Amino acid sequence: MSSTPELPPHLFTTVPFFPSATPGVPHVSNATSCQEWEQAHHLLFHLGNLSLLLGLVIPTTLGLHMILLRLLLLTGCGLFIAWATLYRCNLDVMVWNVVFLVVNFMHLFFLLYKRRPIKIDRELRSVYKRMFEPLHVPEALFQRLTGQFCTIQTLKKGQAYAAEDKTSVDERLSILLKGKMKVSYRGHFLHNIYTNSFIDSPEFRSTEMHRGEKFQVTIMAEETCKFMCWSRERLTYFLESDTFLNEVFRYLIGKDITNKLYSLNDPTLSDKTAKKIDRQPSLCSQLSMMQMRNSMASTSDTDDVLNQILRGGSAGSLHQKSPGYQDVCKDEAHRRRDGG
Repeated sequence: MSSTPELPPHLFTTVPFFPSATPGVPHVSNATSCQEWEQAHHLLFHLGNLSLLLGLVIPTTLGLHMILLRLLLLTGCGLFIAWATLYRCNLDVMVWNVVFLVVNFMHLFFLLYKRRPIKIDRELRSVYKRMFEPLHVPEALFQRLTGQFCTIQTLKKGQAYAAEDKTSVDERLSILLKGKMKVSYRGHFLHNIYTNSFIDSPEFRSTEMHRGEKFQVTIMAEETCKFMCWSRERLTYFLESDTFLNEVFRYLIGKDITNKLYSLNDPTLSDKTAKKIDRQPSLCSQLSMMQMRNSMASTSDTDDVLNQILRGGSAGSLHQKSPGYQDVCKDEAHRRRDGG
């Protein structure tokens, strides 16, 4: 008969005995079955879990949702550390919760840093309040816009910001912070530029169509002026990376060009009236705008007319096309002075 050969005893391995991790509970062969439930943990353990629960049920619609979540996670981790250290003497539970505590503290610090109050320069606060805040531009975004590649420059009375046919329009875009500037064409007064408005918005718009152009007007400081100035190339690159801010600038520049067209064709406006943002256009302005539309509609080269308007060269041509235009403006000027 064949018999099974006996194996050497050194081939057998002995499985070590692992005692129960819970004192007082006997070791059982089936780890999934509970022979005896352990007693309830200390109150710190339950408070820690309660903090985690509250953090998870905070509605996301709450403004401080993430900050409250991180605070409750920090509280829960701190309670677990105290419970594991003082009542369980369990090193691994304590170490893991210390790691969680540090990570949540870093997140909380970053969230609080993002919500810190932004200090806008006193000279720029008026521009932000009047132009950017109504369009819901955050203070942090405005600070980025004005802090990276924006400079504040000063012009004394009589100094020129731009000279017609000499100064390039490709260099900068500026907003007047203080003072008043005068715009003229071949020695003829066109309009004034007041605080919290763009100085060269028509040129900025026309530059998007044709590069390498020169100013068609002369812009002179009527009094000591202070303005903030962007490098046009860097500003364009920055706006291309931020769609929201790009749309804000399109709106502001379009509105500024419209205001300049109204003031261009209504020189009888007083300084106080011209500074108002929301004003009704005069009859003189309405006629001018209608002539612009009719000119653009009646010509086949619409782009050339638009470019001419944006470059500031439309005033003379529009006046010449309507012989009675100046008479209407004069009549309206007399009517305003007479209080009619």
